[in-house]
Formats: sequence, C-alpha cells, structure tokens
Amino acid sequence: MKSALDLAYRIQKRLWKLLRPRTRGVKVMLFNEEGELLLVRNSYGRSDLYVLPGGGIHRWEEPASAARREVHEELGCDVTELTHVSTHFSVAEGKRDTIHLFTARAIGGTVVDDFEVEEANFFALDALPANISPATLRRVDEHGGWRERDGKW
Repeated sequence: MKSALDLAYRIQKRLWKLLRPRTRGVKVMLFNEEGELLLVRNSYGRSDLYVLPGGGIHRWEEPASAARREVHEELGCDVTELTHVSTHFSVAEGKRDTIHLFTARAIGGTVVDDFEVEEANFFALDALPANISPATLRRVDEHGGWRERDGKW
C-alpha cells in the first residue's frame, strides 16, 4: 500500500508543476504536557524526514477546523488551546500553497493512522531529530524566537 500511495503522490506533484493550482493547508505544532513537540514521518514523499502534522483544507472549511480534523485523522487525538500563529506561502512543490500554522496541546495519547503516517514521536525542542525537514526547523526556530517570521514556508 505504501508504494501505491507514494506513486500517487509523485504523480500529483508532477500535475502540480504543470497546472500550478492554488491550495490551502494547515500544519500544527502539537505539544504534550511536558512541552515536547510532536513530529511525524509520512508514508509518502520524503518519508525519511520528520515534519509537523497537517494536511489540506477542504472547500468551505475553516483553517482551525481543518487543523483539528487533520490531527484527529492522523494521530487519533483531540487538541486544546488551538491558536493560529501565522500564515505562510510556498511554491516549493509546484503549487501555489497557503499554509496556516497553529499551535495546540494534545489531549490524550496518540494513535498513528498507519496509512499516511509511519511514525509519530514527541521531542524536546532542544533534542530534535537530525532528520527534521528544513521548513519544520524554521517553524521551531520562529516559535523559540531564534528566527524572524518571513511568511515563506
């Protein structure tokens, strides 16, 4: 199943480069009670990199609702203290993407969906994995005040 999902993702990326669609998505900096940040490794694309959980916003859906839905779908938990932090723009994958970044606290434990997410772990901000995506590391640095927000993902 992983190879089929990865193939679909690669085809989608080629179409994005051709059609350059406008998309909207969310990412969530999800923290536990100890202040550790949850990072996931997806089962498609750059599955070797840890990223923030998130996904697309459905038509007519509000970004906050999408953030709650994506966390629940991918990680099986609910959130509290959901706060919109910033809005970013990206053309990295060939599409014109608007990404809404949120922070939140996880309620209860997490259960990985085993379809989109291969692995999910909480990490202390001073002990992040070496294989974290550059964009995710920029968001952590912005959160910590070690980098200015520039609106680019």
